[in-house]
Amino acid sequence: MKLTIVVPVFNEEENLPELCRQVFSSLDRHSIPAEVIFVDDGSRDRSFAILQEMAARESRARVIRFARNYGQTAAMAAGFAAARGEVVVPLDADLQNNPDDIPRLLARIDEGYDVVSGWRKSRQDRFLSRRLPSILANHLISVITHVHLHDYGCTLKAYRREVLEKINLYGELHRFVPALAFQVGARVTEIPVDHRPRLAGVSKYGIDRTLRVVLDLVTVKFLLKYATRPLQLFGKWAFGAGLLSGVTFALTLWMKFAEGLSMNRNPLLILSALLLFSAVQFIALGLLGELVTRTYHEVQDKPIYTIRETVNMDV
Repeated sequence: MKLTIVVPVFNEEENLPELCRQVFSSLDRHSIPAEVIFVDDGSRDRSFAILQEMAARESRARVIRFARNYGQTAAMAAGFAAARGEVVVPLDADLQNNPDDIPRLLARIDEGYDVVSGWRKSRQDRFLSRRLPSILANHLISVITHVHLHDYGCTLKAYRREVLEKINLYGELHRFVPALAFQVGARVTEIPVDHRPRLAGVSKYGIDRTLRVVLDLVTVKFLLKYATRPLQLFGKWAFGAGLLSGVTFALTLWMKFAEGLSMNRNPLLILSALLLFSAVQFIALGLLGELVTRTYHEVQDKPIYTIRETVNMDV
């Protein structure tokens, strides 16, 4: 099977009939052998009933229903795990993504890329509440991860399935999949895609999502750079805290002997002790992180590298 389309669904009963019509019509026009996995993320409207009716008529449709609302990352992870296609394309259920862009994503995959990210170049959303926070967040993510994309938030992307099999999703990490894929050696590119205004239903995201993106970015940065060497991160902090502790203690001694200021009345002495204690704590955290990292890799026999291909290794 060439393609699996994964559609997370949460309270989209008004959009689902037209979405299904557009998706399957596009697949038929472009003669793409595919399956479409709809993941009902605990919808409280008629979304699941509509999906049931559609699946009874359309053999290419598969439906997963969550017991409750777990969020978009969990819905995508469930769809990715069930995918059977060579390429996996997530698609929003709100009709703002255009299914006719999927063949263009597949064409770039056929050129040798592992991840093709959609870029909503002409985004049809409110500027202050949606587009401006997105612009700032995308710039910050690109700078920190060193994977420069215009639009991390665009759901419409194409992934080789073997790339997704190397990535574990949790929390709110679905928007960072291109950066996580780059970590395991994936070749990433980006193309402009169509973006349409929402005609029915309400958006499930607000400006508060920006804070969650920033918090998740801390996790991604750690995973990208220090997941296999946590002591190097905490060691840097320990060295900085220890250095500042030495400087403040030296100032405390100088103030005692040069200016006659009592040490037990000098707040710098307390600061020196606090910084020294922090340095010891950072070293301890780093060592604990090293133990956890080794347990993670050794117990699961999980390699710390990714092999793209081999030649004559089976001879």
